[in-house]
Amino acid sequence: MEIAAELRDATKTYGDKMVLSSINLQVREGEILALLGPNGSGKTTILKILALIESLTSGELRLLGETVTEKNKERNRMLTSLVFQKTTVFTTSVYNNVAYGLKIRKVPKELRAHEVKKALGLVKLEGFENRPAKKLSGGEQQRVAIARALVLKTKLLLLDEPTANLDPKNSQILEDVITTVNRETKTTIVMATHNMFQAKVFPHRIALINEGRITEIGEPEEIFGKLSKSLVSFAAVENTFKGNANATGEGTILVDVEGGIEVEAAAQKTGKISFFINPQDIILSNNALESSARNVLKGRITEILDQNTLVKLKVDVGVPFVVQITKRSFIQMGLNLNAEVYIAFKASSVQVL
Repeated sequence: MEIAAELRDATKTYGDKMVLSSINLQVREGEILALLGPNGSGKTTILKILALIESLTSGELRLLGETVTEKNKERNRMLTSLVFQKTTVFTTSVYNNVAYGLKIRKVPKELRAHEVKKALGLVKLEGFENRPAKKLSGGEQQRVAIARALVLKTKLLLLDEPTANLDPKNSQILEDVITTVNRETKTTIVMATHNMFQAKVFPHRIALINEGRITEIGEPEEIFGKLSKSLVSFAAVENTFKGNANATGEGTILVDVEGGIEVEAAAQKTGKISFFINPQDIILSNNALESSARNVLKGRITEILDQNTLVKLKVDVGVPFVVQITKRSFIQMGLNLNAEVYIAFKASSVQVL
């Protein structure tokens, strides 16, 4: 199989801070490669280097077998396109957004129209051409951004946390879009994510990244099948638990977890399992919420970590859960150490490994 992109002994520093350390990575033509790791592990930096937005401090980047240098950087930049986590769309129609890059490249009007229609079909936005892009939902805007990248027909499509902050329905649509694009156009896709369930489902390979280093690379079955130390180490930061699962007869399972708690999950796997829950999927409240969440647990705050606009809390409900909220919510709720709180999360947020 041909290699679309390759990093050799790639290092990136910002001042005295080492962001990437001796990264060796090959991206195979036509594959979906997921960069899986916690926030701040270096995933986005790798994408920016592959997109030639950032330069290596040391090491080598090769695209389609050619070493990227200052002399050929602009030409090689045409081979990649990066869709950022926070989508930006122009205050104009969907059509004009998607056609923008083609217009800059002076592609004839008739061909532009053909390519835009084809790209919108791939991202399941047929008939959206005349809609104002700014009035679309977050998931739809993300698909517009992907279509805008697709019409350029680059060899490498780079996606930074493409489903972050989307509801489950839009996340599923976007995952289907990514799979369709890869299958029908053979576009090579590199996707950064911290969602272990997402990484387990549809990439061809996974590169585990932590603290600026690639700790393991392999197919999803291989990575998740053996629950390597690297994976467990990463997951432990974000609520990984083990327990014994039994079917409820209602399409879910109940997992008895050490510590005396029971967790309901939208899964079918029974027996001894491991699962994790993203801190961003957990709702924190002062009182028990009346909601559709199948899991509501009472506990107390044992640790508080200030992260500028966000606050991470450790809540002991029998076992320790990590919960992430905004600083504004933290202040409004009047939270402090040892405060009694409730955590709630849906059965669909429980990601069985």
